[in-house]
Amino acid sequence: MKPLATLAALLAAAAPFASQAQDQQALYVRSLAATCANCHGTDGRAVVGSTMPALAGMPRDQLLTQLKAFKAGTRPSTIMNQLAKGYTDAQLEQIAGYFAAQK
Repeated sequence: MKPLATLAALLAAAAPFASQAQDQQALYVRSLAATCANCHGTDGRAVVGSTMPALAGMPRDQLLTQLKAFKAGTRPSTIMNQLAKGYTDAQLEQIAGYFAAQK
């Protein structure tokens, strides 16, 4: 088999695995964001009339700054300081990215 044909065959065979890995990563990030639903609504869409802010569509950097401030204890809150400490910085970045992508 020619090298180019071999490479094409290998890439075609690996494509389903790449897709599966992306699906697993997306599910993981969505499950992280789902932990926010009790207070902020499904996918960050707060219930009308709620005192909780909607997270859906919030700019990623703005949300990440707030989450890190909660984690550091520099932004006062009733419960968010405790919750944010349970996540790594990488997880907070993923959560912020997830909500920024919601409409």
